[in-house]
Amino acid sequence: MQQFQGKYRIETARAKWWDYSNEGDYFITICTKNREHLFGYVKDEKMILNEYGQIVSDCWFDLPNHYKNIVLDEFQIMPNHIHCIVGVDNSKIINPDSNPDSVETGLKPVCTTNDITNDTTNDITNANSDDKIHGVFEFMRALKSFSSRKINEKRNSKGVSNWQERFHDHIIRNEAEYNRIKNYIINNPKNWDKDCFFSGDT
Repeated sequence: MQQFQGKYRIETARAKWWDYSNEGDYFITICTKNREHLFGYVKDEKMILNEYGQIVSDCWFDLPNHYKNIVLDEFQIMPNHIHCIVGVDNSKIINPDSNPDSVETGLKPVCTTNDITNDTTNDITNANSDDKIHGVFEFMRALKSFSSRKINEKRNSKGVSNWQERFHDHIIRNEAEYNRIKNYIINNPKNWDKDCFFSGDT
């Protein structure tokens, strides 16, 4: 159970009324399998990545090369989990001639549907070839599966699952909430010993 702003929240009960390919910003937390300290360690309130943590970082920043409608925001790797804010901007597909360097400020408007994409564990695919509209589950599936494959190549542990199957998600509803979550992610290494995922193992 994740603690944010001094309160615990249930580990991801998906919003059944929400389509996670809708435009918006999402707060995501993914833990390693059995919360293993896989990605490095915290020293002097800073996260020190090892080679596996660097793989996860590289895979995160590579996602826009595979998904046109993804928007990468704040991202933090911790020893046994990651936090990120990821956005969905379907105008990049709907309006392919728009300037890719332009940045829209503020949060996207909220709408509701009943369609939900399941979280799977297949290998990453190049979504740019058919310009499909993908959502948060597909982005996180790609991050988990591609990074896990690369980590297993380094560890000589083919087929081993390095991530928990599910992840924590939260739909960010306004700018004040966005700012609180962003600060929480940025300051996570400083507050590591108070984190609900903390353990003394390294």
